[in-house]
Amino acid sequence: MPTRTARTAWNGGLQDGSGQVELSSSKVGTYEVSFPKRAADDAGGTTSPEELIAAAHSACFAMQLSANVAEAGGTPEALEVSADVSLGPDPNGGFKLTGIALTVRGEVSGLDAAGFEKAAQAAKAGCPVSKALTGVEITLDAALD
Repeated sequence: MPTRTARTAWNGGLQDGSGQVELSSSKVGTYEVSFPKRAADDAGGTTSPEELIAAAHSACFAMQLSANVAEAGGTPEALEVSADVSLGPDPNGGFKLTGIALTVRGEVSGLDAAGFEKAAQAAKAGCPVSKALTGVEITLDAALD
């Protein structure tokens, strides 16, 4: 299996500095990052590690769920997945990810709501990004459209 690479160039201190995250393997883009915008409600046109984790988690979960639905005898027609990744203070100092909320709505033939929920719970536990984030509470809201 391949290794994927991203690169960040950072200039300055935490509060006054900024950086650029480059998606090196795919070469699809370079994105601005800054701590003040990371910690603000309005991202102001910059991304953050939390948003990048949310993107990775939603994509990984969708792939795993499509496989699980097929293994359960269903056909995934469409899956809409969102991941909300929260940053907050760490009681031990600094910051930490305080939770990830996965939400999925699916159009699936061949599975009822209970079968879809079972496949979604298995995807939450089984996708590689979920496995990497075991130190963070991950919740799941899964339903058929």
